[in-house]
This record gives sequence, structure tokens and C-alpha cells, in this order.
Amino acid sequence: MAGHQAMTGGGRLAVGIGCRTGARPEAVVDLVRRCLSAAGATEAAGAGVALFTVQDKVQEPGLGEAAVRLGLPLVFLPRALLEAASAGAETRSERVVALFGVPSVAETAALAGAGPGARLVVPRIAGDGVTCAVARLPAAGAPDRAGEAP
Repeated sequence: MAGHQAMTGGGRLAVGIGCRTGARPEAVVDLVRRCLSAAGATEAAGAGVALFTVQDKVQEPGLGEAAVRLGLPLVFLPRALLEAASAGAETRSERVVALFGVPSVAETAALAGAGPGARLVVPRIAGDGVTCAVARLPAAGAPDRAGEAP
């Protein structure tokens, strides 16, 4: 798909972001850092980390500003890619299903951003109007979740 390359390899992380309208960039930055820490990484991991969300959020200024502050690319994905990743989601919000057609924007964006076969390493965390999840493609012999044995 144009403008999107799936993150590949066990060390690359896809961070999915969901938010309410008008989410503050500080809230996004704080939650992304918390999720990356839970995944055993930081935004300083460089090219191996990117932020993903649904295309509907393209006009949300807090997301773009947070990406700049974190020094991470922000990729807006079409709903169809998030819908295709829905089976891997672990949490479900009926409100989000009604609005976007997926159980969790953060989880499905992370899974879609990481690419086919990706797994959540940090399920959805919510705070201050923002949700965040982290996914990656499992490497052979690597834990499926932060701190879990394969």
C-alpha cells in the first residue's frame, strides 16, 4: 500500500494510537512512553519504532504534535487494514466498534502497522482520552509478550 511499509523483524515495534477528539499531545507522548517501556523499548530505539492510527484521525493535531515530540513517524491507516487485523485484538469497546468498526483502534492499528502475523506485546492501555498498544512480528524463539516465554 502506498505510504506504508509494515514494520518487520522481532526488534521493530508498531505503536497503535487511539484518542478522543482534542487529545492533548502531552497525554499521547506520556502514554506512548509508558507503552514502549512496558514493551522493553523507548522511542530512542530509532528506526525500529513507528506510530500508527486510523485515517479518520488525520485532522487530530495532538497526534501529529506528539509524533514530532517523540521523533517517531506517524502513519495513518485506512479502516480496511484495521478491520483486517481485528481478530488479533484483545480488548473491545462497543463505542469504538460503533464509530470505527473495530474492537480497539489502538490494538488494530498496532497489529496492522506491524504487518501480517503480528502479535500484541502490550495490549491496550488507556489514559487521559488516549489509548495505546504495541505489536510486533514475532522473531523465532522470541517471547510473544514482554517478559513471557514463547
